[in-house]
Amino acid sequence: MSTRILVIQHENECPIGFLGTPLAEAGLEVDSLMAHQGRPIPAALTDHDALIVLGGEMGALDDDVAPWLPAVRRLIAGTVGAGLPYLGVCLGHQLAAVALGGEIGKNPAGQARGLTAYQPNDEGLADPLMSAASSGSLAVQWNGDVITQMPPRAQPLAFAPDGSIQAVRFAPLAWGVQFHPEAGASIFRSWTTEKPSAQEARADGIDIFALADAIEAHEPSIKEEWAGLAARFAQVVVENAAQPPSTQMRTASPGTNGSDGRSSTRA
Repeated sequence: MSTRILVIQHENECPIGFLGTPLAEAGLEVDSLMAHQGRPIPAALTDHDALIVLGGEMGALDDDVAPWLPAVRRLIAGTVGAGLPYLGVCLGHQLAAVALGGEIGKNPAGQARGLTAYQPNDEGLADPLMSAASSGSLAVQWNGDVITQMPPRAQPLAFAPDGSIQAVRFAPLAWGVQFHPEAGASIFRSWTTEKPSAQEARADGIDIFALADAIEAHEPSIKEEWAGLAARFAQVVVENAAQPPSTQMRTASPGTNGSDGRSSTRA
C-alpha cells in the first residue's frame, strides 16, 4: 500500500508549489483537497498517513469567509493528537496554533516584508525536521497575523527578524512554519502584482514589483533550500508509516479552540 499525504488547499493562488516534487520523488502519493471548491473535509485522517495544510488570504478564525475552517482545525487537532505527521504552512501554521490551544493576532511589527531570513534557535538547529534548513536561508514570508500565544507543550524553533515566531514544533511529529517554503516568484505575483489593486500605493510602503523581482532573483536557492525541508518531511512520513500502529508516535490529544479573535491576513 502506498504512503499517502492529504494536502488541504484554501485558494487557487496557494498551491503546493515547490513542495510537491520532493514529496513525489520520495514515493508519496499526494492528494490535494480543494477546500475552497466545496470539497468536504474528512473528520479524521483515516485514509492518509500525514497532513499538510497550506496558506490562504483568510485569517485562521475567519469562519464566515471560509466556512470549512472549523473542520480543518478539528482535523488538525485529531491528526496531531493521533501522533501522525503534520506540516502547517503560514495559515496552516496559524490554524494548528489555534486548534491546539494557542492564540493568533496581528503582528505589532506589521506586514512581513516578503523575503525573509530563516533564523532558527538552538532547538531549531537540532530539530529532526527543521535542521534540514540552513540558518539565514531566504524564504517568502507575507503575513500580517502571527502566533501570539503558543499552545501547551509547543516549542518555538525559529524567530523572524521582527521577533515573531517563524517556526514551531507542536508535537513530536507536528510542525508549522510562518513562511512559505512552497512559494517562488510566480506564486508571490499571484498574491500581489497580478491583482487589480497592484497599482495602488500601499500604506506599508512595500514595493511589491521590486520585491517580486528580488524573489525571482533568489528563486533557485529558495527552491533548493526548501525542497530539502520537504524531502526531510517525506522521510518522517515514510518512517512513521512503516511502524506498526502500536509503535507509531503518539501524543496526548489536544483540545480545540473557539471562534473569537478573528483577524485577516494572507498566510
